[in-house]
Amino acid sequence: MMVFAFYLFAIGLITGGLFTVVSRNPVHSVLWLILAFLSAAGLFVLMGAEFVAMLLIIVYVGAVAVLFLFVVMMLDIDFAELKAGMAQYMPMALLIGLVILMQLVMAFGAWEASELAAGQLSAPTPGDVHNTQALGLVLYDQYFLLFQLAGLILLVAMIGAIVLTLRHREDVKRQDVMAQMFRDPVEAMELKDVKPGQGL
Repeated sequence: MMVFAFYLFAIGLITGGLFTVVSRNPVHSVLWLILAFLSAAGLFVLMGAEFVAMLLIIVYVGAVAVLFLFVVMMLDIDFAELKAGMAQYMPMALLIGLVILMQLVMAFGAWEASELAAGQLSAPTPGDVHNTQALGLVLYDQYFLLFQLAGLILLVAMIGAIVLTLRHREDVKRQDVMAQMFRDPVEAMELKDVKPGQGL
């Protein structure tokens, strides 16, 4: 059953990744991408990394892929214009893809599994600690400062992206909170005495 599940998830992962690239409709590409993420999560579960599998589903499927799907469906994109512009870059893209494929073949051809890694995979966790708990102990104890530093770097990157893309346009009416707080009620309102039968 484990072998059948492995081949099922592996075929789903390869098929989802292939059709993500090959599919002409961007909505279909995102759906195939979700299938690839779910298949990869299944492979992680088979390897005993349940935490990484749930993290993959929650973060990538639940947030990133759904965000991609909403963006693609809500934007008014002219797909014919995109396909016309893609044709002129196809030779360069094929050349870059061929170079990357050659590098992967050279890397995997000279790759050998380390005996230390095989021993660590077969060694039991100390004190019968679950892998999620062991990962938390390492991440939030031994590498706590590095983890916080990584979060700070991501925060600075997010603020930088917001600042770089912020554009103040003159034709857009914006809310001035301080002007609203310090306004004079006498100048802000004017009372009109409307006589019966008359309009403003």
